[in-house]
Amino acid sequence: MFKLEKIFQVDDSVYINSSIFWKSFSVYLSIYIFSILEFNSIFDLTNYDIYKISKYFYPSLFFTISYLIFSFVLGTMKRRYKISFLIFLINDIVPLFISFPLTLYIFFILKIDFSIDINTTYLFIIIVGNLFIFRKISDFFYNILINNNTIQRNIMLVGTIDSIEKILKEEKEKINIYKCCLVKYGNESHLDEAKRILKIPVFTENTEIRIILEYHELGQIWILDNNEKNLVNYYLDLVMKFSVDIFLINIVDNVKDNFILPADDLINNKYSYSKYQTSRFYGFDLFIKIFLDKIFAVIFLLMLSPIFILAIILILIENGFPIFFTKEVSGWDGRRFKLHKLRTLKNKELDITINEKKIDTTSLKVGKIIRRLHIDEIPQFFNVLKGDMSVVGPRPHEFQDDLVYSKVFKKFLKRNKTSPGITGWAQIKGYRGGKPTDEQMRKRMEHDLWYMNNWNTWLDLYIILKTFYVIFNKPKM
Repeated sequence: MFKLEKIFQVDDSVYINSSIFWKSFSVYLSIYIFSILEFNSIFDLTNYDIYKISKYFYPSLFFTISYLIFSFVLGTMKRRYKISFLIFLINDIVPLFISFPLTLYIFFILKIDFSIDINTTYLFIIIVGNLFIFRKISDFFYNILINNNTIQRNIMLVGTIDSIEKILKEEKEKINIYKCCLVKYGNESHLDEAKRILKIPVFTENTEIRIILEYHELGQIWILDNNEKNLVNYYLDLVMKFSVDIFLINIVDNVKDNFILPADDLINNKYSYSKYQTSRFYGFDLFIKIFLDKIFAVIFLLMLSPIFILAIILILIENGFPIFFTKEVSGWDGRRFKLHKLRTLKNKELDITINEKKIDTTSLKVGKIIRRLHIDEIPQFFNVLKGDMSVVGPRPHEFQDDLVYSKVFKKFLKRNKTSPGITGWAQIKGYRGGKPTDEQMRKRMEHDLWYMNNWNTWLDLYIILKTFYVIFNKPKM
């Protein structure tokens, strides 16, 4: 599935976090309007100076920031948006009752005068009322997004006809969309029977798995009857390289006797399950990664543009056109895209299968410096802006290399469950460049998988900073 689809699948974190920002802004706006209308008319609402000299100015700033922080703490504990009055009290009102006395306490400690009168009480009531209205509006738009399948979790069920039918009859959350199913041990007669009973698209084991995953934009696969280990491994091998999460659902045992992860709330917590393979790249965290990718790409392109332009001029002077060379590599979900680099060899085609011994004889004079300082990688920031790559991630490989190494290393294609990067954890640890041996590739793969299993924004920032050091100092392997 595409990255933007992955943002809105699996959880509601994007919607939850954005609603928290707007909710906090509504609190600030309530105070702003009240501070002006307390002694002025509606025609003065655009007069910011009135608000600035009012007694509410500094308290409102601290109060709003405090409310935003506590709303995040309480609102992001669960990754599922809930519609209920109790949730409104916990997520919206409790931060209010924490922030208000905290603001008074801070102003008392700092000896800043802030008197509480009847108007302050009215303001507090108005804020509560506005938060209730905002919650209703937020619930309304959430239902629209759910009903329009903008926020959804596309699922493929894998199992016998009976087990799939059992799940389909269960009450489910609106976010769960059973897009299709794959029937075990299916044949033509099974297929006809399954279509008649299940009433959703049915596939058998003979169907090309990539076609199913891409056509239905699947985010999860639920494998039922998970006691059949061989079958689980079979399907796991098929979907290894796709950014799809795999859950093993035990539809026999009652959940009361098993540990369950309540944050995911699969099938109303009726069945126990385990996460066999999940991706960390989804929801609000993925949105932040994509956003930072665009910001960093623009910053680095602006910073490096003088060097980039100089390198282009030197290549043209020494060897003429073409300036760039392009090769087709594997990206997110194994999708192919064209990766761009500055040409550093006299014969551009040698860039694809460069051998270390041939660099001295085939490289442009300026090419040696360009490759040493990784200036040839600068055009890949355009790949980042386009969305094919990330600033940080596993380094991309040609499609043919993926086929070769996937036969040698079983988990190699798991690297395709995120966008390839210009730099990565393996690169700053010394596993980069040239044509690696099988052992070096295994180490590189292990570092890539460690990055994917432990990824967070701070790790990305650390890798970016460490990359500058590595460029000028060869790391110890």
